[in-house]
Amino acid sequence: MEKEVAALLNDQINKEMYSAYLYLSMASFYDDKGLDGFANWYEIQAKEEMDHALLMYRYLHNNGESVTLKAIAKPDKTFKTLLDPLEAGLEHEKYVTSLINNIYAAAQKANDYRTTQFLDWFVKEQGEEEKNSSDLITRMKLFGDDSRSLYMFNSELKARVYSPPSLVL
Repeated sequence: MEKEVAALLNDQINKEMYSAYLYLSMASFYDDKGLDGFANWYEIQAKEEMDHALLMYRYLHNNGESVTLKAIAKPDKTFKTLLDPLEAGLEHEKYVTSLINNIYAAAQKANDYRTTQFLDWFVKEQGEEEKNSSDLITRMKLFGDDSRSLYMFNSELKARVYSPPSLVL
């Protein structure tokens, strides 16, 4: 594996762990507001981000590369409205998509077909993450001002269950 590709994947492990921290901060915000369904949604998001980091960790090791773990930054977002975390989540997912795309481009440039194949799953996953984030925003804008609708929306998000990733290394 080309060193630049390995370094980008190694950096992405840190970014994925930061994403987990960010989503835990969102879960905490909603817990403080009494919206346990929204908190559940973001707790599961945090688990998924940790899974992504572990997949990259394992991929690097399976390909003879060392992993260097770095400090995880404190989440830098503050939230005031119920919509704020949702909008920050979409913004963050778009950022992560750009990072994955950069790694993919570097792997393509290096003719590293194994890594591009590995990253195909992440490319698809990012499309789903952006769609889910966008849908949450749309629904909050539609229903968030009505307490009954917000209650039902929260209940729906509370029913979400964690599913481990389907990517096989």
